Amino acid sequence: MLSINPIPAFSDNYIWHLTRGGEHWVVDPGDAAPVIETLAGESLDGILITHHHLDHTGGIAALRARYQCPVLGPGSIDGVTQPLQSGDRLEILGLPLEVMDVPGHTLDHLALLLREPTDQGEKLHLFCGDTLFAAGCGRLFEGTPAQMHASLSKLGSLPPETRVYCAHEYTLANLRFAAAAEPGNVAVTNRLAEVQALRADDKITLPSTIGAELATNPFMRCHIPAVARRAAGQAGMDSADEVEVFARLRQWKDNF
Repeated sequence: MLSINPIPAFSDNYIWHLTRGGEHWVVDPGDAAPVIETLAGESLDGILITHHHLDHTGGIAALRARYQCPVLGPGSIDGVTQPLQSGDRLEILGLPLEVMDVPGHTLDHLALLLREPTDQGEKLHLFCGDTLFAAGCGRLFEGTPAQMHASLSKLGSLPPETRVYCAHEYTLANLRFAAAAEPGNVAVTNRLAEVQALRADDKITLPSTIGAELATNPFMRCHIPAVARRAAGQAGMDSADEVEVFARLRQWKDNF
């Protein structure tokens, strides 16, 4: 049975720890120390990387030196032993893994979709780094609004029950922005209350689901007239197409 658990790192990062059949993999280990502590003497069988930022890659060298494990991710990253690109299909933990390119936050950003067969059908697990956050998305450090909007649209086309494992605990701040961007959205109001309760107990707010993001994430709701009007009002302009709405939302959020 597949187990997926967060390893907290730095102030708000999560390194995802995947185990099945005695194998151990981690996603985006920005720091080696908490991974080594979590493994508690077990071996590490592999590392998955979504993009090149140091808080996602900083532990690669130490983990490879200790465990001699493969590192799968964008070929632009030092330490990657098996470069991945969009459309690749491979197997880890005895399960199929699909690679999707999702530029915007960075140009080399990948998302990784793990398929887990179950008695009820199939569970989908999405490791999306800093492209899609719970109720938000990453800043545009390298890509364009059009690229990020297309990447989010691609992820939004996955089945609504797909579990979303992003890499930061940003949910509360993101939902506060979502409430400002779409104040009439009851789903946002309800989710904000739930997340406030979780964070008051210092509990993780992840994973999310694609369905929850489509209902509450303003960056995935640029087609909603109320969101477009709010974004236009912040920019002092009339409503525009979805990419322009996204760009205005992202600029607003950057200064929120």
